[in-house]
Amino acid sequence: MKHFFKGIAAVMLLLGQAAVAQNGSYWQQHVDYTMEVDMNVDNFQYTGTQKLVYTNNSPDELSRVYYHLFFNAFQPGSEMDMRLQSIPDPDGRMTDDQKKSRIASLKESEIGYLHVNSLTQDGVKVDFVEEETILVVELAQPIPPGGKTTFEMEFKGQVPLQVRRAGRNSAEGVALSMSQWYPKLAEYDFEGWHADPYIAREFHGVWGDFDVKLTLDKKYVVGGTGYLQNPQEIGHGYEAPGTKVKKQKGKTLTWHFKAPMVHDFMWAADPDYIHDTLQVENGPTLHFLYKDNKEIIDNWKKLQPKTAELMKFFNKNIGEYPYEQYSVIQGGDGGMEYAMATLITGERKFGSLVGVTAHEMAHSWFQHILATNESKHEWMDEGFTTFISSLAMNEVMQENKENPFEGTYKGYYSLVNSGKEQPQTTHADRYDLNFAYGIAAYSKGSIFLSQLGYVIGQDKLMETLRKYYEDFKFKHPTPNDIKRTAEKVSGMELDWYLTDWTQTTNTIDYGITDVKDKEGKTEVSLVRKGAMPMPIDILVIYEDGTKETFYAPLRMMRGEKENPYPQINRTVLEDWPWAQSNYSFTFDKPLENVKAVVIDPSQLMADIDLEDNVWQKTP
Repeated sequence: MKHFFKGIAAVMLLLGQAAVAQNGSYWQQHVDYTMEVDMNVDNFQYTGTQKLVYTNNSPDELSRVYYHLFFNAFQPGSEMDMRLQSIPDPDGRMTDDQKKSRIASLKESEIGYLHVNSLTQDGVKVDFVEEETILVVELAQPIPPGGKTTFEMEFKGQVPLQVRRAGRNSAEGVALSMSQWYPKLAEYDFEGWHADPYIAREFHGVWGDFDVKLTLDKKYVVGGTGYLQNPQEIGHGYEAPGTKVKKQKGKTLTWHFKAPMVHDFMWAADPDYIHDTLQVENGPTLHFLYKDNKEIIDNWKKLQPKTAELMKFFNKNIGEYPYEQYSVIQGGDGGMEYAMATLITGERKFGSLVGVTAHEMAHSWFQHILATNESKHEWMDEGFTTFISSLAMNEVMQENKENPFEGTYKGYYSLVNSGKEQPQTTHADRYDLNFAYGIAAYSKGSIFLSQLGYVIGQDKLMETLRKYYEDFKFKHPTPNDIKRTAEKVSGMELDWYLTDWTQTTNTIDYGITDVKDKEGKTEVSLVRKGAMPMPIDILVIYEDGTKETFYAPLRMMRGEKENPYPQINRTVLEDWPWAQSNYSFTFDKPLENVKAVVIDPSQLMADIDLEDNVWQKTP
């Protein structure tokens, strides 16, 4: 796999050079971080130095850059605090029993902060201003297209009490969950800068190589992103089997990690972590770090072979995981994905522990290898992750559900019925309700794929997913990229699908209006009541128990899917034009032989009113 990274680096370099030369082809920025950090585990304050080499692969000259300072959100009066107090359904993890913001009550010693003490560009001091979670930097010299510059920084921080994702002293007793902890350069792409303030949601980052040294109390065990470079000095289960650890003098240890081609760096630490490893056959090494708590140890031991099964499932159904390790770490406040690792709460029932691991691990492919901008297209990450982890759980945990996506459809229907739905194009921070955000991102995002399988066929869907990953890994894909991939695989036109499902709140609603005799044959009449068009599968069940299907392709698809029920005879009908709300067809069987007619027996089409999707002969 080391050769893989050399190849990726070369490809990314060529992409950047081609972008500058052609001024219009694909390009993306690149960062290389070198950081040294000292953590005081008594007061949870830390100091650090950062050297950042920034490569401007864009066709634009840059006179300003931005850094994220995420920990500044955990202060009374911050934008995150104010949003928490103003939203009607605040995140329960961030509020107390009276729905009062936990951030608002943080004391000076409990808040989070991240401040830059000094910053230079190629040795020259630059002007910068801290605007809460964003550092605005006016450059000493513009960075030309294709140019590089080096920023050197000194910074200091304080780890907040665990409120959301990052923090100290979590409810389960984990000392340090260190995510979003360092000054992180914002992404600049074809849309410009993405210097979003940290208010509640997700992240976007620049790919690069990280070289990080962490110095802290030697009693603490550390896990997270990257590959440990000095395992024989560290021990704690990282040393090679059968070898002696070189004991280090003093009260601290320095952990040296390197992480190639990632857009984030997380670490967690606790003096009571148990550290287990498991080598996946033809895959990465899995690391498990969890509290030495007798009530959870058995579940965490049983989790380990299941995690290896999940890794194999995702490799097969999405594409090869490109890194050499993945770490499952107890910490945080629920479950959150990071580069090469996840933080999850660990005091769970076994099924829940596997479920959260499946979801967060699946994010590695969608958020940390494909890496869509989650703030703008959260449904592409959360939804696609929900889709594939639902399939994984159905197989790995032998759930044997006929429809593993049933829960996501129920969630979507509840959102539609609430009248609170907003389009999926809504920025993640701009949703009126957490309820609306969660279902739009997770449930409706998952249905984008499961329903796409209904449109183009299940085999074509899985082929689309694998091609999407292969074509767009390490490229920050946008919604059009998944649509175009599906079009290339299926041979259909799918602009209508992307438009209606993600850019509007149009709903799907088809019904059977009549089934009647027509000169000894049977005529079925259908109606489109919802604004969103779809192709329609119709199942006819006869009195003798035999079955037949009919398929009305949507005209604007300009194509047809293969028979999803090959064991049943299918008749392809004339295309159904969207502007024609009524549609009927006739088949050569008398009405008296017909027992039932069903629209979409798979129930993968998200029809909001299923009551008129079935016609049954009355006795």
